[in-house]
Amino acid sequence: QVQLVESGGGSVQSGGSLRLSCAVSGSTYCMAWFRQAPGKERGWVAIRYNDSSTRYADSVKGRFTISQDNAKNTLDLQMTNLKPEDTAMYYCAAGATQCAFSYWGQGTQVTVSS
Repeated sequence: QVQLVESGGGSVQSGGSLRLSCAVSGSTYCMAWFRQAPGKERGWVAIRYNDSSTRYADSVKGRFTISQDNAKNTLDLQMTNLKPEDTAMYYCAAGATQCAFSYWGQGTQVTVSS
């Protein structure tokens, strides 16, 4: 069983930075960050594959960095140069045996003001 708990959300002005962290318990194969803005569908932001390769949505490429801290058992998302359109609830997700995200955290809110 995989459990995920996000932290690190908050409010920041445009151009600012935030670091999200997801505490992970259990064995995972593939992990990702998703986000959902009000009135919009949930979409993926960044994925970290089992071979440590990463993939980013075009909207965040060059601004966000996904990383895994094995010592702390966390999946982190460093967000820089934040824009108002980054405002959303951010979710950590994991797949135990493949990149089918069966496990989800409760979400952490990120609000970027202009």
